[in-house]
Amino acid sequence: MKKTILTALVFAIYSASVTADESPSIYGRLDLSVTHSDLGSTVYSGTSGVNVGESGTYLENNSSNIGLKGKSNINDDIKIIYKMEFGVNNMSNRANDSSKVFSARNSYLGIETVYGSLLIGRNDTVFKTSEGKVDIFGTTNADINQLVAGQTRSADGLWYYSPKLFGLVDFNATYLMQDNYGVDDNLYALSMTSGDKELKNSHYYLAAALNKGIANIDAYRAVTQIKLGDVKLGGIFQHTENLTFSNMKGHSYFINATYDLSGITLKAEFGKDRSGLGGYFSKLVGQNDEVTDVDISQFTIGIDKKVTKSTRVYTHFSVYEGEYRLSGIKQDVGDDKVVTLGVRHVF
Repeated sequence: MKKTILTALVFAIYSASVTADESPSIYGRLDLSVTHSDLGSTVYSGTSGVNVGESGTYLENNSSNIGLKGKSNINDDIKIIYKMEFGVNNMSNRANDSSKVFSARNSYLGIETVYGSLLIGRNDTVFKTSEGKVDIFGTTNADINQLVAGQTRSADGLWYYSPKLFGLVDFNATYLMQDNYGVDDNLYALSMTSGDKELKNSHYYLAAALNKGIANIDAYRAVTQIKLGDVKLGGIFQHTENLTFSNMKGHSYFINATYDLSGITLKAEFGKDRSGLGGYFSKLVGQNDEVTDVDISQFTIGIDKKVTKSTRVYTHFSVYEGEYRLSGIKQDVGDDKVVTLGVRHVF
């Protein structure tokens, strides 16, 4: 079946007439913040000077990146699509290695038709992208990946994105090649979405997604976000199971709200996790076969302010706390209070 599909695509490309290419576009983001953390449990990995478990103030580089993307028309019905994106790490002394200026991000080559798009390369899994815009503190130290797993960017894979069927629902899939195999040798993710994640064409977004084996977990999630005037309400529920340590599994959820007030966006979010598979627990405790009864809470409030069309300043305050049992004995994860002030410029 796979050979038949690929053969048909190759035949279609070679039999089509060539038209002029569209000019590629260059884009990027510079995002820096100053953060004080009591335990350093949520500070971006690679930030210079972080000793997890100790208090400190740090300069964080929050996924600054640069990329190039575009389309090339084969004919009116078929387009070649491409993207090359790289993390920019020289904004701070990240990982104490100035030679690592760039790092791999989404980079792929694909084909777009009326029947959907097929990509080959490195990309966010459709499980990750099913979050839409519900992660209101995304790409900062308050990202939902502090409590949930599966926010994965994978290489050597195939991605399929369907057109919106009946104007309502689209179906998407990620399949990873054999060199990604670990505990599970059947790695894929599926998602189904409805509405508009930007909340512009419609005032709601809904998604359901499944992750099988990617990043060594099995997981499923449901996502929702709605817009009511100047207010946006969102939520995500996820169940996750670790494939190495069967004891590490459980539900996680977030609920959040934003309110736009005269150019200022007010944000608030509350989250719970019972799996222990997010970044906060993993950094402070880790994963092993003696951990049970994980119970983590997170609360974040923040403010964003656009100062130009392309630049915004932001600040947020987060509190993380939790407990678990190790060999049946109750343990405290450690309370981390995190204060962040940052600036983000996109182009």
